[in-house]
Amino acid sequence: MEAKNSKFSILITTKNRLSDLKETLNQLACFIDNDDVEFIICDDGSSDGTSTFIETNYKSIQLIKNAKSKGLIFSRNRLLHLTKAKYAITLDDDAYIVSQNPLEKIEAFFDSNKKCAVIAFRVFWGKTLPDTLNHTLVSTRVKGFVGCGHVWRMDAWRSLPDYPDWFVFYGEEEFAGFHLFKKDWEIWFVPDVLIHHRVDVKARKKHQDYTTRLRRSLRSGWYLYLLFYPLKYIPKRLAYTLWMQLKLKVFKGDFRALLAILGAIFDVLFNMPRLLNNRNSLTEAELKRFYQLNETIIYWS
Repeated sequence: MEAKNSKFSILITTKNRLSDLKETLNQLACFIDNDDVEFIICDDGSSDGTSTFIETNYKSIQLIKNAKSKGLIFSRNRLLHLTKAKYAITLDDDAYIVSQNPLEKIEAFFDSNKKCAVIAFRVFWGKTLPDTLNHTLVSTRVKGFVGCGHVWRMDAWRSLPDYPDWFVFYGEEEFAGFHLFKKDWEIWFVPDVLIHHRVDVKARKKHQDYTTRLRRSLRSGWYLYLLFYPLKYIPKRLAYTLWMQLKLKVFKGDFRALLAILGAIFDVLFNMPRLLNNRNSLTEAELKRFYQLNETIIYWS
């Protein structure tokens, strides 16, 4: 199916999470057959029948496939290159939009804020939504956004390098945030659009992929220091984050964290030529202005 010339797109990457995806698509039913919304899913090498399910039950969804898994970031790049929409909403396969009339709210905000490149949504992380969804938050310019719920002004995305797929998982949003800042684009947290991300964050420590997730999280932070920070700040930043991981995890008996730390150090050394080749450092003045921005708002409760 060819991509539609719609104003909005909803982009989802999935791999072997069919039960989560089914629930998400059920919750997003009002968007799937909306002529003003282009709906594209990337099946990143699933072996659980994901593609067959979509092809059989959702004829209006555009499906693309990676024959072999290429990773989340590679797949998001594919989706963003494919969409023809003006605004591209990215959701995880276990996240959906809760708010009423979100498209109208998104368009109105972009129209009123011409330098806004990305809208970061309010995200509730948890298996069950709270009974009360009211809030007193206001729209705020922030440093970054999270992958499970945001929307791009596509003209801004096309002005940047692709997400770095060699990060594999974690860090791509921060990578984009630094590039946006250098190009004088803005990221705004807009709480009027709520996303339910059906994840039990506390339970993740018990998952088998805990070490892998921690390794990728650590190395992505170190990658970003080496890519964007003035040289004189890098040694102190690396040393501090390493010490805190040792102090808060390893010295308290979390030896899986030690494996993650050693793996992250290896990854940084292995990718050093790539990091140096892609370095795009902020000046000291730019870094100071960047740190005056509000922190990325990841969780809402």
